[in-house]
Amino acid sequence: MRVARAISSLIEAFERLPGVGPKSAARLTYYLLHVPQAELDRFAEAIGNLKRGTKECSECHNISESDPCDICADLSRDKTTICVVEQPLDVLALERGNGYKGVYHVLHGVIDPLHNIGPDEIRIQELLARLRQGFGEVKEIILALNPNMEGEATCLYIRKQLKDVKVTRLAHGLPMGADIEYADDQTLTHAMEGRREY
Repeated sequence: MRVARAISSLIEAFERLPGVGPKSAARLTYYLLHVPQAELDRFAEAIGNLKRGTKECSECHNISESDPCDICADLSRDKTTICVVEQPLDVLALERGNGYKGVYHVLHGVIDPLHNIGPDEIRIQELLARLRQGFGEVKEIILALNPNMEGEATCLYIRKQLKDVKVTRLAHGLPMGADIEYADDQTLTHAMEGRREY
């Protein structure tokens, strides 16, 4: 059966998105066929304005409406602590927790030799330049990267570049409400290593 060109091109466009396979792309496309045209127009306008309505903060490289972003411009934030994260989504997750009052630095990726991503393809040099500019002001760098091989390699690389500043890593271990019997060996090892006084 021949599929209309408009349908097949939208399915192909959805398939290029991360985590969307052919079946999900087709499901989304056929769902949108039943949406009123006015709603589709608003959806298309929102996509069209995505790049035009955002900026990359020149300080932390987070995505925002302004430069500097709201976090960097906030005078109540602790500028002596920088939390280094992989992606802007990580900033949103940490801000939801409402426990961190410092500033951020977004790398926009991790070192991944299998995909030809080295230290120069992500925002590590910008972090080092930021530390040189505020020499002596920054007291702690928190490495909040995902606990996988690429995240660990990136943390190790950054750690080797940093001198005269305290470097910490997010704790790893059991999440709240988890049962020990269901935890994997690596999680239990990290939980034991990261234990603290009670």
